[in-house]
Amino acid sequence: MNATQEKLKVQLEQAIVAAFGADFAGVDPILVSASNPKFGDYQANVALSLSKKLGLQPRAIAAAIVDKLDVSEICEPPEIAGPGFINLKLKTAYLEAQLNAIQADPRLGVPAAKTPRKEIVDFSSPNIAKEMHVGHLRSTIIGDAIARILEFQGHDVLRLNHVGDWGTQFGMLIAYLREVYPEALTTANALDIGDLVSFYRKAKLRFDTDAAFQETARQEVVRLQAGAEDTIHAWKLLCEQSRCEFQIIYDLLDVQVIERGESFYNPLLSGVVEDLDKSGLLVENQGAKCVFLEGFTNREGEPLPLIVQKSDGGYNYATTDLASLRYRIQQDEAKRIIYVTDAGQANHFAQFFQVAGKAGWIPDDVELLHIPFGLVLGEDGKKFKTRSGDTVRLRDLLDEAVSRAHADLKARLQEEERQETEEFINEVARIVGISAVKYADLSQNRTSSYIFSYDKMLDFKGNTAPYMLYAYARIQGISRKGDINFKELGNHAVLLEHDTELALAKYLLQLDEVISSVEQDLLPNRLCEYLYELSKKFNQFYDRNQGVQVLEAEEPQRTSRLILCDLTARTLKLGLSLLGIQVLERM
Repeated sequence: MNATQEKLKVQLEQAIVAAFGADFAGVDPILVSASNPKFGDYQANVALSLSKKLGLQPRAIAAAIVDKLDVSEICEPPEIAGPGFINLKLKTAYLEAQLNAIQADPRLGVPAAKTPRKEIVDFSSPNIAKEMHVGHLRSTIIGDAIARILEFQGHDVLRLNHVGDWGTQFGMLIAYLREVYPEALTTANALDIGDLVSFYRKAKLRFDTDAAFQETARQEVVRLQAGAEDTIHAWKLLCEQSRCEFQIIYDLLDVQVIERGESFYNPLLSGVVEDLDKSGLLVENQGAKCVFLEGFTNREGEPLPLIVQKSDGGYNYATTDLASLRYRIQQDEAKRIIYVTDAGQANHFAQFFQVAGKAGWIPDDVELLHIPFGLVLGEDGKKFKTRSGDTVRLRDLLDEAVSRAHADLKARLQEEERQETEEFINEVARIVGISAVKYADLSQNRTSSYIFSYDKMLDFKGNTAPYMLYAYARIQGISRKGDINFKELGNHAVLLEHDTELALAKYLLQLDEVISSVEQDLLPNRLCEYLYELSKKFNQFYDRNQGVQVLEAEEPQRTSRLILCDLTARTLKLGLSLLGIQVLERM
């Protein structure tokens, strides 16, 4: 809820008490944004909800509230409409004052969180010895955007990359490489990542079909867990090689994340099992140690167990996740832990959250959230794959987006008969291409799947990154054309005279509400929708007489409109930066 809405809510609550007595203190005035601008800016629907309790017609209730309502500093006189809606229209002078107040504020009027806290965002999470693919796109981009927004709000955010860097797959890979390419286990960068992935696939095939090799691989796992020097050295080399490849992707995406893989929690796994046993939750089932869960059953309708120690004494993902959860609460002292993974893992998170709760490991002031997302689909509506049916490498996907942006820009320059340096073209193509991929993903409700289309995401029309970037660059073009330094405009008063100016002003003042909502519900698409609508409002404002009313207006209107342009550009830049998207001064 933004500051204006909060003020109006308080005034309405006071008016309700003044009209009907102290028994009605705390009644929600049901204040919402007006669905149609012609009725005003806000609408209070409380009269309808109080009708039965008061035994009065809603319009009579609304009239009694309005009689006690003092919003004269903020709104025009309230109006009652329909069965008893209270419509409120913001005063132009109030809007002007609000815009004047945020001109010098780098946060554009967005307050920081009143009670900052330690928050952990667990995202990306690729596997060592495998390449990052399209399946890692959403977790990486959504997780980064969520972390950026929480950091902007003043929270202490720990960005964690829970990579798969431990377990059977390493015993399997190391055992295979000892036979076919021992140099890879002793020499850094002996293999490139593509060859490493190929060897991993061959090792997996061998593991699945060769019982003797399976036993050899298990012995390598034992050596790894026991800290055998040569096995640990080999493991570190493989991890570092993958890590370098991951970093190329993170650099392309401008994503910061701290690696803390499964291996980090390995020393804590036995303690997890011991403590679950002490709490009376462990049950032995076919040699495995399990916790039976409420609300989860197998196909036969029998209670479903969460296995925390296998019959051979080994551990699994659930054990590691329980250990990591405990560490994050006890050692990291996190108050909100956010896991950004695909929706297919929803049951897994519900299960180990339940076990941790039963064990008493989750304090009342700690919140656990699984943030699910849908799939990236191809044009055929199925999982996005290459023509040969393989999973798309994330590096290839990003390179293709940049390549297409490069081709589009070259064609546009030729059409406009414009000359630009190769450095300019490459930089614009990189930012547009990467931004297009990010924005196309973030602009979707994360809970839904979406169809991946280079053509749509690189389009300069519609809710796309190029449209946003162009809106920002257009404002910078005004600055260049008029030889204006926005920073030197000074603290001049904003004057709102035209409908398009009022519409733009009202939208600029909703930024705090939007960011607050994303902070709570962790849906970055709401910020995308806001920026898209803001861009449209700006274009409507600017297109009135093709911008003549900005640069060629008389003072004080000229400076006022330039300030509106600057506030719009700064809002776009801030909003896009929270999505991990760079802006361009020229396109």
